[in-house]
Amino acid sequence: MVPMWTDAYFKRTKEIIGKFGDAQVTYAIFMRRPVVSAPKMALDYLAEVAQEQGFEYKVDLQYEEGRWVGAGEPIMYITGSFYHLSELETLLLQRIGPACVAAYNAFTMCTEMPNTAFLAMDARHCAGAEMAEIMAYAASVGSRRAKEKGENVVGFIGNATDATAHYFGKDSGMGTMPHALIGYAGSTLRAAEMYHDAFSDEPMTVLVDYFGQEITDALAVCERFPELAKAGRLAFRLDTLGGRFCEGLDPAASYAVLERHAAHAIRGYRTEAELRHLIGPGVSAAAIWHLREKLNAAGYENARIVASSGFGPEKCRILSLADAPVDVVGSGSYLPEKWSETYATADIVDYDGIARVKVGREFLLKAEKK
Repeated sequence: MVPMWTDAYFKRTKEIIGKFGDAQVTYAIFMRRPVVSAPKMALDYLAEVAQEQGFEYKVDLQYEEGRWVGAGEPIMYITGSFYHLSELETLLLQRIGPACVAAYNAFTMCTEMPNTAFLAMDARHCAGAEMAEIMAYAASVGSRRAKEKGENVVGFIGNATDATAHYFGKDSGMGTMPHALIGYAGSTLRAAEMYHDAFSDEPMTVLVDYFGQEITDALAVCERFPELAKAGRLAFRLDTLGGRFCEGLDPAASYAVLERHAAHAIRGYRTEAELRHLIGPGVSAAAIWHLREKLNAAGYENARIVASSGFGPEKCRILSLADAPVDVVGSGSYLPEKWSETYATADIVDYDGIARVKVGREFLLKAEKK
């Protein structure tokens, strides 16, 4: 399948090499921006193809999995037959660039909110199963690195699908109910009752934004399942649309909530984007504090809060600034926002022992000599 999915000019290059003679070459693979090294998917693919086609190669991995890589620094060098490697450039780059950027984002999010658990909910945003696997792998790499770098970092505890749960040490995906179940049940409380009846031995996370009654519905479910709430086995997921405020909030009320709980977050200059994360509509820091405040006032201090909707590195940074009391973040936004940043690049830097690279990429030669 390699010839079907590689660029035509690489296929023609292979034909030319086959006619005029092979060469031993070394490729340098690098990114134009800082990333976290996540090479496994690319290296596994290379090993699989090499076994199928019967050729040998050598990898000089400059940055082990999870290591920080600077812009322009080669992540690895691959040496082998130009005839066999020529067709693989595109297919290897597809598997390394997006993974490295997603790992960087996951690492950043975990370090910004070290006390919060993360659940990878990216599958629905991926362009097919292959991308979903790459992204799940990347989240696990970024999470693991964050745990190594910081004390008591919780990181990613799982993901949404069974197929990639093994990257997080799980046998199956995690999750409870989508909005569709709330619509089917006709009420948030009834959906909770149905879920508990079907999965009575499991903790329960209930979506509370379907009817725009985040506080009312959360308290109603607590009243129906007080023992679950007391035991910390009941959680409420905020996924409020960005077009409206959480029940009971508006800009003034949002400011007031943060003034009570995290006044430092709204003192001083904040950009428009930062203010939206703090006191704007949707799942803001104020919304999370508001729900926490109402649950505590009703005696449900052990009920947990899960937040989702737009949780990327920047939002995590701002919510951390506001000490938002969120127990779990469901995130698909560690996926690269600007796909152009995921473009990995490969250049041959050596032909049969002779160092040679196109003008402007001499820094790759220097890096190879280190």
